Amino acid sequence: MALAKAVTFVHGMELTMKIYLNGDYVEKEDAKISVFDHGLLYGDGVFEGIRLYDGCVFKLDEHLERLEYSAKAILLDLPLSRSEFREAVCETCRRNELRNGYVRLVVTRGPGHLGLTPDGCGPSNVIIIADVIQLYPEEFYENGLKIISVPTRRINSSALPPAVKSLNYLNNILAKIEAKRVGFQEALMLNDKGEIAECTGDNVFILSKGVLFTPPLDAGSLRGITRGAVIDLATELEVPYREQALTRYDLWTADECFLTGTAAEVIPCVEVDHRPVGNGQPGDMTRKFIASFREKAKNDGITI
Repeated sequence: MALAKAVTFVHGMELTMKIYLNGDYVEKEDAKISVFDHGLLYGDGVFEGIRLYDGCVFKLDEHLERLEYSAKAILLDLPLSRSEFREAVCETCRRNELRNGYVRLVVTRGPGHLGLTPDGCGPSNVIIIADVIQLYPEEFYENGLKIISVPTRRINSSALPPAVKSLNYLNNILAKIEAKRVGFQEALMLNDKGEIAECTGDNVFILSKGVLFTPPLDAGSLRGITRGAVIDLATELEVPYREQALTRYDLWTADECFLTGTAAEVIPCVEVDHRPVGNGQPGDMTRKFIASFREKAKNDGITI
């Protein structure tokens, strides 16, 4: 059975999605890679999720730097230079006539044999998808999100550094399934010490007695690009900021809580483990961070 074409409507006109695949721009049904690619067989590869705001690719160079670091960590040679990746991302957005959206940049190890070793794999596949995304329904940005801690623990950072944004997200997926099965949109993941690591797709922040806190990276947190932007905003908003180990108790007793991520952006959290955060409503400082982030995102990056 033929695949249905991915179609977007721009200004009332039909536009077929174009995907970047190894230097070519192809339609969705023609975007194919080998079933022997180790990115598919083993999750062996790296990726970035990137936002496009009003024609500005938000913090594109920071994303590309993280991609380079992730690839270096897993001994994967990237087939494109920083400038070539930059142009490919922007051109994919242009070809899809997007002004606002989400870009998924993927680099796989490439096709090889069925064994685990990457010896003989290649060439790497580079895939860039520019589309729209909504991680959470709009109502949660206005009214806040309820989250729950789950049994699945964050992989120990000595086993797999959380800074590596690899194609293997099964740890996060299992935690997400556990939360969804008991009626929650997001899961709070702990590390093997019982400290807060992160949520399945977001970093965690709390405000307590006027101070902004977030777990340190060695607790199992991804070095989030949006996380970094919020830390910068804390300085601009003159909010004291600290990185320190946090427990569930710290979230239960916080005045405010919010989550950050490229797909999630900045979203209020109003309940943790059935306990209201503060008064159970998005806090004033959380709303300030959301407003400041949305303004900053429009011009902090590369214009397509």
